Amino acid sequence: MSHLAPYACFPDRSRGRLHAEPSNDMRGPRDIFQRDRDRIIHSIAFRRLRHKTQVFISPDGDHFRVRLTHSLEVAQIGRTIARALGLNEDLTEALCLAHDIGHPPFGHAGEDALEAAMKPFGGFDHNAQTLRTLTQLESPYPAWPGLNLSWELLEGLAKHNGPVAKPGWALAEVDAGFDLNLAHWPSLEAQVAAISDDIAYDNHDIDDGIRAGLLDIEQLLDLPFVAARWQAILARYPDIRPRRLIGELTREQIGMMVNDVIESTRARINALGIKDADDVRHAGVMISGFSPEMAARERQLKSFMYQNLYHHPTQNAAAEAASKIVGELFAIYQNDVRLLPPEWRENLPEQDPARCRHIGDFLAGMTDRYATDRHRELSGGAA
Repeated sequence: MSHLAPYACFPDRSRGRLHAEPSNDMRGPRDIFQRDRDRIIHSIAFRRLRHKTQVFISPDGDHFRVRLTHSLEVAQIGRTIARALGLNEDLTEALCLAHDIGHPPFGHAGEDALEAAMKPFGGFDHNAQTLRTLTQLESPYPAWPGLNLSWELLEGLAKHNGPVAKPGWALAEVDAGFDLNLAHWPSLEAQVAAISDDIAYDNHDIDDGIRAGLLDIEQLLDLPFVAARWQAILARYPDIRPRRLIGELTREQIGMMVNDVIESTRARINALGIKDADDVRHAGVMISGFSPEMAARERQLKSFMYQNLYHHPTQNAAAEAASKIVGELFAIYQNDVRLLPPEWRENLPEQDPARCRHIGDFLAGMTDRYATDRHRELSGGAA
């Protein structure tokens, strides 16, 4: 591990796993973070991301991104940044791959509906649900619940956006069982995973929006930094039709953001005198991120995307229908728990709030199409 920077997370210095595991060389010469990554990839919860909304709810086309492909794209960006900074690529990749596992069906529309339904029972948060899924619900091992992931992975997922002052019930339960130091800042690997998520969806959602016909390049040219990049691309490829150049714009935007993060993070590491991973956690600020100039551009881009894509009338109508499905499914199962599948009835708590949180776990794990099918079956009508 000599290639790692001194402020990286070293596998041989890991705080370990909640449940002790016997040495098992039959499963290959992998360190703790490599095993974490592989456990995530082989999990059912990860596979379900294939049919969970990224931007478009149950997209008709095969070429649109879903939570699974988004997570893979985040992981590639994360590994690039981690390698340039001398961070642990395996831990960074594992964090990127796992970060959306707690998302319910239908993206943010589904999350808002589930949050509303579960408000009397403590609420719902997709980030906390990711940890709940990985530590309790996804249980392929006979000796312990959950995937028994490393402290560093769980810590990174819990607070990749910064310290958590008031954790909700789900995160508080995980933290009570395996203290994640929620008051401290996360590792640089976790910070890189968080900014990689932003870079991926900022740019790939543009591509999907144009492909769906909800955005066009002329709208994007209202953003000066995008317009400048687009004009430079047109000058390089004057004989190529503009639609074929959208991918080039996406790649260049990602490259600019990645380079900015690398340079800005190095500058902050030097300015703060960061020597090791403990310095990162006690720095008092987020170290990995955009420069002030790029951060301002990124905020403009996000604002544009919310106005022109995420809140497009077509998207709003789909979100309303999705919210109705999730809200009604929660009410149906709450009113008659006998409708739950047998394996979910077997472990159903007798009292609330645990009882309705159990129903929330079931709904959060649904894919878009499974939720749509169950709603049609149980409500007796179209979704």
